[in-house]
Amino acid sequence: MIPDKAPKEDVFHAGEDLKKEAHVPNFEKYKELYLKSIENPDEFWGDIAKDFHWKSKHTGPFMDYNFDVTKGEIYIKCMEGATTNICYNVLDRNIHERKLGDKVAFYWEGNEPGDEMKVTYRELLQQVCQFANVLKSQGVKKGDRVSIYMPMVVELVVAMLACVRIGAVHSIVFAGFSAESLSERILDSQCSLLITADGFYRGDKLINLKVIADDALQKCRDRSFPVEKCIVLKHLSKEVEATPLGSQSPPAKRPCPDMQVPWNPEVDQCWHSLLHGVSEDCEPEWCDSEDPLFILYTSGSTGVPKVHIITAFSVFLSLIFSYTCTLTCCCPDHVSSHQGVLHTVSGYMLYVATTFKLVFDYHPEDVYWCTADIGWITGHSYITYGPLANGATSVLFEGLPTYPDVSRMWEIVDKYQVTKFYTAPTAIRLLMKYGSEPVQKYKRESLKVLGTVGEPINPEAWQWYYSVVGEKRCPVVDTFWQTETGGHVLTPLPAATPMKPGSATFPFFGVVPAILNESGEELDGPSEGYLVFKQPWPGVMRTVYANHQRFETTYFKKFPGYYVTGDGCRRDQDGYYWITGRIDDMLNVSGHLLSTAEVESALVEHEAVAEAAVVSRPHPVKGESLYCFVTLTDGTGFSHTLEAELKKQVREKIGAIATPDFIQNAPSLPKTRSGKIMRRVLRKIARNERDLGDVSTLADSTIIEQLFQNRCFDAV
Repeated sequence: MIPDKAPKEDVFHAGEDLKKEAHVPNFEKYKELYLKSIENPDEFWGDIAKDFHWKSKHTGPFMDYNFDVTKGEIYIKCMEGATTNICYNVLDRNIHERKLGDKVAFYWEGNEPGDEMKVTYRELLQQVCQFANVLKSQGVKKGDRVSIYMPMVVELVVAMLACVRIGAVHSIVFAGFSAESLSERILDSQCSLLITADGFYRGDKLINLKVIADDALQKCRDRSFPVEKCIVLKHLSKEVEATPLGSQSPPAKRPCPDMQVPWNPEVDQCWHSLLHGVSEDCEPEWCDSEDPLFILYTSGSTGVPKVHIITAFSVFLSLIFSYTCTLTCCCPDHVSSHQGVLHTVSGYMLYVATTFKLVFDYHPEDVYWCTADIGWITGHSYITYGPLANGATSVLFEGLPTYPDVSRMWEIVDKYQVTKFYTAPTAIRLLMKYGSEPVQKYKRESLKVLGTVGEPINPEAWQWYYSVVGEKRCPVVDTFWQTETGGHVLTPLPAATPMKPGSATFPFFGVVPAILNESGEELDGPSEGYLVFKQPWPGVMRTVYANHQRFETTYFKKFPGYYVTGDGCRRDQDGYYWITGRIDDMLNVSGHLLSTAEVESALVEHEAVAEAAVVSRPHPVKGESLYCFVTLTDGTGFSHTLEAELKKQVREKIGAIATPDFIQNAPSLPKTRSGKIMRRVLRKIARNERDLGDVSTLADSTIIEQLFQNRCFDAV
């Protein structure tokens, strides 16, 4: 599984200075620790758990599980019997036991240059305790679900940690999602309260978040689920003198005092007003290891949100040891659309803490910056829980990499002396277009480790990132993981792993990958097939919220005895793993996983569309783009106006990230005699590739040439 020796040719190595101080300084040490994590996991993870605070210790084995549906119900349990609180471990423990109260937890950098603030661990704890008391005053109690729909501000972290301090389960919805998407997630998890903000800027664009939130709450009422309370942060519309002392965010550099913020006094309450006079002391709610920590919805392959549940202990371990993850692979979420992934307390805590520490080779003097949004799993694990569990100082960024100019990221790196930097291949490819000059305007001498997350990085982008941004002195940790995995599962370690551009390299500690063929047989040596995992690690998801059968069907039914990632994988002659992409009908657009079925569903809701099929087409910046084929109802003509309406409809139903790049008029779709759409053929047409392979099962082969002739003009 792991080669005896690391390859010496056609690989890149970290510098000697980094190796001297590294937690895992060489490949031999990596292999020693890896074998221990597999052969004696109780001892391996037990040693890590000693660094955390437990109200009561676990009894029995460290982990217990069943991955085989033929032997009964699927389950994963970690440290049963232990009780802890993840908020206590990431804040109180760091302040009281590690004496880090005055250390900066976050440097907040707003959308506008100069819009900035910092918050220490002690200040963060005070704000979390205050807001936790606010939540309790609103009737929120242990086990209740709270929906959070906010921009990238410090209060978002405060809201998360306030929930987990009192044992409530947070469900964060990315602030780029539509009212429809937000309402679906609130309904699915039966949230008792919504926390949102008035609005925010993304570059020059003003987002009136409260209007979208109100629309979502109306949709909930229309479906007989009224959310009775909504707490609103006045991020843009507040006045300086009206801001209480305890407020986290400073006045915005582009305030909008005249911003029209709809207000329903029966539902809406002002965040700042609620904090007045509230105590800064709040005892943590001690939670069982397998109590729910958070629900995070992902886009799956058919119609409703996929939700993941995470437990606290697993999050902890992952955060302490490692930090890298790829955006595309980081969120492969291959269940039906909008599935709620559930993570639990202890295992998630341990796993994200551990992955953060080891993957980024974190040291106390580091300043770390992950450019992701907290609305995605990368932000949960590697902005909030992982870094804080290690007592790290992080940059929290509200803006865009290209605003006000394309040097913004490197300006921030120099400003805060960032040492460990984690971003998406999409951002790297975007900035590559502008050449090296915007990068070289800034020194970047502080950088030590570069990371990528969200999708496999193509070798050209890897080389640019390594050579131009890192000046050939910073190792690149290309991380593969998913919302479901909680933290990195395949990743280099900066000093220990010789790097191959585009490869996720080797498994993290406790992770046992395998490659299967279509028959479910394990393949040895160089091979390509389905990527699966043979046993759990602390941070893996426990179930799909309120739908355990779906959890079993999605991840364990195809190959009993294995966790099925939904990704294809290749292993080369040196034992390195290369992710080849989704095997199911999923698209990875700018690191956001989208369900083709969800986009198709949004298109056919338009009265002019009889049928739709969506496939991926390579994109030089986004990785993949959406190419849509639509068959119109009789008597309807295709026009630019209709095309604009369809794009608008998808944006409103799903969000801007799902806006189709191409919409092609398709008089008919290629189908088999049994009526199944041949998406393989549509992908070829979208890419203008004439080698279609075997099309003998097509019911009507004459449609093919017509579809080629109708191809979108811009899709060269």
